[in-house]
Amino acid sequence: MDGTTRGVRIRRGGPGDAPTVLKMLDAAVVWMNDRGNTEQWGTTPFSEKPGGIELVDRYLTENLSYIAELDGTPAATLVLDSGPDPRAPIAPADEPERYVRLLVTDRRFAGRSLGSALLAHAVAETRRAGVRLLRVDCWAGGDGTLVAFYERHGFTATETFRAGSWPGQVLAQRVG
Repeated sequence: MDGTTRGVRIRRGGPGDAPTVLKMLDAAVVWMNDRGNTEQWGTTPFSEKPGGIELVDRYLTENLSYIAELDGTPAATLVLDSGPDPRAPIAPADEPERYVRLLVTDRRFAGRSLGSALLAHAVAETRRAGVRLLRVDCWAGGDGTLVAFYERHGFTATETFRAGSWPGQVLAQRVG
């Protein structure tokens, strides 16, 4: 399903988008590292991490993926699933849910509210599917900026967790 919001066209993603999504992820790692954040996604580009390419391929073939485009150029992506990663220390909800597995913006398009547009699209898609719960987990380290980003978009922090030394936060939003 395609949609247009504030000059942003949101379309379904697919396997052909894998190289673009990998470039977005690789650039995000560099950007974070340049700002001193080496904990959120580490220091190794996704395209070089063991299993990184396969993870992106799975996101784009097994999940609902969406690409935000500006003037026909892929600029951000969001991946929805029916629950958290089974390898994560996060319990599935006790009701049907949609779960944001990935949200990343091409750094060339930062500041254009693409993440906001994709999260609004995720809310609409969750509602359209007749599901009332949308959840996400994110890195809870640093100064809490990422958690605050999701809270500004209608999510409420529900539980914290650790994946090794990585601090995480689960957030939820009722959409129906």
